[in-house]
Amino acid sequence: MGDLKAYTALGAAQLRSATSYRTSFLVELFGNVGATVFDVITVLVLFRATPAVGGFSLREAMLIVGLSSAGFALADLTVGNVDRLKSYVRAGTLDAVLVRPLPALPQLLLMDLPVRKALRVVFGFVVLGVAVAANDIHWTPGRVLLMMITPLAAAAFFGSIFVISASLAFWWVDSGEIGAAFTYGGRDFTSYPISVYGSWFRNVFAYALGFGFVAYQPALALLGRADPLRLPAWAGFLSPLVALGAAALAAAVWRTGIRHYRSTGS
Repeated sequence: MGDLKAYTALGAAQLRSATSYRTSFLVELFGNVGATVFDVITVLVLFRATPAVGGFSLREAMLIVGLSSAGFALADLTVGNVDRLKSYVRAGTLDAVLVRPLPALPQLLLMDLPVRKALRVVFGFVVLGVAVAANDIHWTPGRVLLMMITPLAAAAFFGSIFVISASLAFWWVDSGEIGAAFTYGGRDFTSYPISVYGSWFRNVFAYALGFGFVAYQPALALLGRADPLRLPAWAGFLSPLVALGAAALAAAVWRTGIRHYRSTGS
């Protein structure tokens, strides 16, 4: 209970700080929607040139981008600021975090609460809602449950990628570009049907790294479509297990990085 009060106080302080300059906050709040909006616009522009991409119609592709955008926006809001870890390591700020009687990761997530990204989450779920309404989905209890779990599983998966990529700073402080390739690059990868990618690229990112289970496979299960790549129908229901595996890996990498960290002495 004491830890919860401490985290609540830290989060409330960050919220007050973020909203103290209201005009600046509102500009950032609406400006941050742009990244998600452009993801959707890119898909719409692509379908202006062709009626189908990778065997998927616009409505079906919008379901994929909706699942991906909602999950990524939620992860970016709650976990995305962990990518500032490299700055904390370089400046020695992490030392002050580690001496407090609280776990380090929750403290870091609340040190710079990105409230300005809240509208991204709203927009992502609006896109998802529109895509669900536009598709003729035969609802069953399993698909209803899948629809509820998939954005959360996607958020857990992307959040794990954020933590893993940020943890590279324990060994290599200037690892930001490599981390971005898997976080923001992963968001872009999951916004399209994976059937459009080359076989080796698809095998590595979609299956070996699990990105194919963020939005593509769940979308197939919701639509009741057979996978053009011939995975079984139950593969669409694996997203929670893939997210759980990613979270376990992220926890292991984080703990290893914390043990590896050596104080700056500042």
